[in-house]
Amino acid sequence: MKILFVCTGNTCRSCMAEAIFNNLCTLNNVTAASAGLSVVPKSKTSQNTAILIKENYNLDISNREAVQLTEEILKDSDLVLTMTSYIKDILQNNFPNMKDKIYSLNEYVGVKGDVLDPYGGSIAIYRKTFESLKNSILLLIDKLKEDKGAL
Repeated sequence: MKILFVCTGNTCRSCMAEAIFNNLCTLNNVTAASAGLSVVPKSKTSQNTAILIKENYNLDISNREAVQLTEEILKDSDLVLTMTSYIKDILQNNFPNMKDKIYSLNEYVGVKGDVLDPYGGSIAIYRKTFESLKNSILLLIDKLKEDKGAL
């Protein structure tokens, strides 16, 4: 199963979610990737995101280039989880044939609200987003385990 996390620029939230998920998920054949709706070409992971992923998972993603979301990437994904309901709505409206696999992350796991965009904020703001994402991703992993058990 391929999960795709989507945010605006793929330099903060979605690449953070990708790293958190891939480090916490122990399910076989379940991996995450990420992309952005409106990527600045050649942009890299934000410094604060890279610091938090290094601190928590000892992974260096500081040179990771943002990935522009394409229809091909969407088609290749089994589950698309956006950081906001607004991004979910954009994707569902532009790709109505794929709307059944597109959700906001928090909606999918039963948490109210969107994932805060820390872009341009202090490390404390990024830390809040990291903790919020980690909590939602732990719920996501539990949900995926339950769904696999039902098969």
